Amino acid sequence: MLHFNKYSVIILSGKDSYLIRSEVWKSVNIFVCDQIPLEPFYQRLSEEKNFKICHFVREKRSWGDNTSAGVYIIHEKSLNHEYLGLLEIFFVSAESRPVIIIGDNIAQDYIESLFENRAFLHFTTPVDVNKLIEAIDELTKNAADFGRKRVEKELSKAQKQIEDLYQIGIALSSEKDHNRLLELILSKSREIAGADAGSLYLVESENNLRFKLSQNSSLDWQVNENLLIPINEKSIAGQAAQSGEPINLLDAYFIPPSFSFTFNRTYDEKTGYRTKSMLAVPMKNQVGEITGVIQLINKRKDFETHRRGEPLREENIIPFNRKDLDLLSSLTSQASIALENSRLYQDIKNLFEGFVKASVVAIESRDPTTFGHSERVALLTVAFAEKIDRISDGPFASVNFEKNDLVQIRYASLLHDFGKVGVREEILVKARKLFPLELEQLKSRFKYIRKSIEADHYHHCLDCALKDGVEKFRLIQPILDLRYSEKQSELDEILQFLIRSNEPTVLEEGNFNRLLDIAKMKYSDFDGQTTDYLTERETHVLSIRKGSLSEAERIEIESHVTHTFNFLTKIPWTKNLGRIPEIAYAHHEKLNGRGYPNHLENLSIPIESKLMTICDIFDALTAQDRPYKKALPLEKALDIMYTEVNHGLLSKELLDIFVTNRLYRVIEGKTFKP
Repeated sequence: MLHFNKYSVIILSGKDSYLIRSEVWKSVNIFVCDQIPLEPFYQRLSEEKNFKICHFVREKRSWGDNTSAGVYIIHEKSLNHEYLGLLEIFFVSAESRPVIIIGDNIAQDYIESLFENRAFLHFTTPVDVNKLIEAIDELTKNAADFGRKRVEKELSKAQKQIEDLYQIGIALSSEKDHNRLLELILSKSREIAGADAGSLYLVESENNLRFKLSQNSSLDWQVNENLLIPINEKSIAGQAAQSGEPINLLDAYFIPPSFSFTFNRTYDEKTGYRTKSMLAVPMKNQVGEITGVIQLINKRKDFETHRRGEPLREENIIPFNRKDLDLLSSLTSQASIALENSRLYQDIKNLFEGFVKASVVAIESRDPTTFGHSERVALLTVAFAEKIDRISDGPFASVNFEKNDLVQIRYASLLHDFGKVGVREEILVKARKLFPLELEQLKSRFKYIRKSIEADHYHHCLDCALKDGVEKFRLIQPILDLRYSEKQSELDEILQFLIRSNEPTVLEEGNFNRLLDIAKMKYSDFDGQTTDYLTERETHVLSIRKGSLSEAERIEIESHVTHTFNFLTKIPWTKNLGRIPEIAYAHHEKLNGRGYPNHLENLSIPIESKLMTICDIFDALTAQDRPYKKALPLEKALDIMYTEVNHGLLSKELLDIFVTNRLYRVIEGKTFKP
């Protein structure tokens, strides 16, 4: 039985007899595969004096002649076994060579799309040799005309494919999100080849592929996979990755014996899906290394018109052709480069993320009491910004934060205190007004004064006994002992008062005056010199009205903001992160200009810095990791913050949003307890 394809112009005489016309046949090359000599019609074909039989050379996988005119006669078994190689031969050989396929298992409708660039016929067995010879006659006469008619159509299609590849390349190069890039690569691969389904694998090590993603249009699903499969000849993707060569199957259910892999039909049997044509193409980077495999399933003749979720009818499945392979190979090259760039981009992000985290560790290692502060401020500020971005009315309706803005806010928040590495450690961790060593020196001095008072007492007692006699001394001894005891008690009370004054609490006016009185008290040192109870520095520091820092020390602490800015401006930020130094620089500015270091007022303070300021203050008040202060309960902390609002330091509108939306809950359990 003889079948025609819709691309050929074939007219057969229908006669049972056959007559060779010498004016037509000038000697025709018949390119036969190695299965054809086994067919019954071959003997008659080989006897025709005008036919030159050219046999397929299996060792070379070719006929060795790609230019002269002739006709291919291919058995479907050879087409299946040597599919990819034959597509390559058809691609490079003269398009004036028609193709005749012999066989019963592969339908004409299924394979005719493979030969849309040349005249094609399909014969089922048994083959009527006379009709076969007539077909060769007609195909030979019409082949050249057929080629001319399809040139314009092919050029138009090629132009569209080039444009598609160009657009795909732009899309791939612009996508930075790794997971979305994988989805884009697979969907565009299916689109350009007209595939119903597909899978994407990435090389994870020398020996394994990571099954990352699968898509199926007729079943309407996309699944993110996470399976490891070995790179070997046991699977289609593994074989493609191992060999570095594409694999193109006419029918996955009938795999050529030249391949070691098999196809598991379990999924098809469960779902009723029919996997038929398959194309697996390895992805290679610029230096030819295999980076992954794209595997496509079931090329659809109705790809442009089908709807997702509609069952795929088998009659709409066609084989993947050489153009599909070329287009997909081009796309996979672009995809591999895009993936390499994406990985490099991700590596740079990871490197920078590691640098930021290391910087935070450096900050917190100098001041362990604030461990976790930077991370908590970052969590709070990002959550605050996300909430502001969602507001559709009011004074912040026009404020929007894109994804990159949130990244910028997060990094600025994490690094806002980095400048503390430039502050002396004893100042940074100073919990009380006197440094620990200074307090020990003060206590040692008072021990000496105590001993001095004791020595003076016993010396006076001895003088009295020697001068007035023991009997009289014993009469006045209780009075002397009482005076001595009172002096010691007074000294102890003075020391306790100084220790209390050393705490970073508010110093009352009366206590301040008493401190000045103590500073005027004298004692005799080791050299007999009259010395003040307190040094000038001790008097100055213990006189601090609030907190633990002197004015000079406070200025040094406040300099951490400038250190932060100077440090951050040395980093060559990308364009979308360029405002990080500016945001971090203003996190201690206040709306009324009484902040530091630049005394900026409301309109000059970036909105991101205003958000960070509120979050920074909240965490400082509620954190339970500060040895120099107790964590305040939520209500008390918010009262203090609203007091700052009343003093013109913070934005009431922003603080209301923070409180109303309970944004502080994002750090609940991270030292903060509501």
